[in-house]
Amino acid sequence: MVQSSASPKSFRLGPVVIIAVVVGVAAIAFAYTAGWLSPHRLTPKKVVAALAPPGGPALGHRRNHAKGICFTGTFEANGDGSALSKAPVFVRGQYPVVGRFNLGTADPNAADAMVRVRGIGIRITTPDGQEWRSAMIDAPIFPVSTPQGFYELLTASASKDPDAMKKFIAAHPEFITFLGWAKSAPWTGSYAEERYNSLDSFLFVDGSGAKHPIRWSLVPAAQPVSVPPDELTKRGPDFLEQEITQRVAASPQRWSVIVTVANPGDPTADPNKAWPADRRTVEVGTLTVQQIEPERDGPCLNINFDPTVLPSGITTSDDPFPAARSAAYSRSYNSRTAEASYYPGTTTGAKQ
Repeated sequence: MVQSSASPKSFRLGPVVIIAVVVGVAAIAFAYTAGWLSPHRLTPKKVVAALAPPGGPALGHRRNHAKGICFTGTFEANGDGSALSKAPVFVRGQYPVVGRFNLGTADPNAADAMVRVRGIGIRITTPDGQEWRSAMIDAPIFPVSTPQGFYELLTASASKDPDAMKKFIAAHPEFITFLGWAKSAPWTGSYAEERYNSLDSFLFVDGSGAKHPIRWSLVPAAQPVSVPPDELTKRGPDFLEQEITQRVAASPQRWSVIVTVANPGDPTADPNKAWPADRRTVEVGTLTVQQIEPERDGPCLNINFDPTVLPSGITTSDDPFPAARSAAYSRSYNSRTAEASYYPGTTTGAKQ
């Protein structure tokens, strides 16, 4: 048997060396993810910069979905979600929600009728301090299949080359499907009449450890009413904020929280690919919006609706977008908090 020549002192230093190696590897991995070791790699800095309009970003505001309004309410779980996930948020009960209705634009002063994509962000908190954060939009699919494709869409949209979008579509034909929705889907006159979709795929982990690939949607109780875009223009630049404030003041607005379970082989890494309509769905509870809150100094102002902030029992899948979104949201948040003094109409700006 060969004996080690290492001294007791070297054994005592072993754990320190191991820790140093782990920290070093983690730092390298982080640097690689951030793009520091590869100047041509897509980074959060590049994505967030590409979101800015020609005149530059609106200082103090979110870099995308810059126009919005806060709300507070509840999520009432019916208990059925517990068959798919051990997350405490699915245990039968009622949990507080802070959220934000918003528009898919970098311009906080955009006219509502000029923005095609509407969104919602929610943060559900359970008594043990766990959170489920989600950011959803009303489109049934995402415009592109990859974060790189999204960056190329942003750069093509801002390019002065008249053929830029033509070249982009040739390289990303999946965008045509999204364009079809944007051109033909009906417009409504209210945030309350929209269905909001996660689009990204996640994994629900049940009590036995089994993983279920899923997506989720908020289906409105309010009946959607189609309104021609030219009619919406006549309602003023901020009609969505005004309408939802009046509607919720009259009565709380509700959405059913519907989880869709993938079949084997369904694409989970591509939010541009919708799953077939016959997939199993489970209604896991009800989101109720009880009060609209002003965004300036409101409860949602400082919330980063990071889709990777998840409770135990929910985790990310092979979909690359949540991680990319998380990194971009973080950079956006850091930028706008550093610019707090520029945020209009608040006493403190966007606080840390």
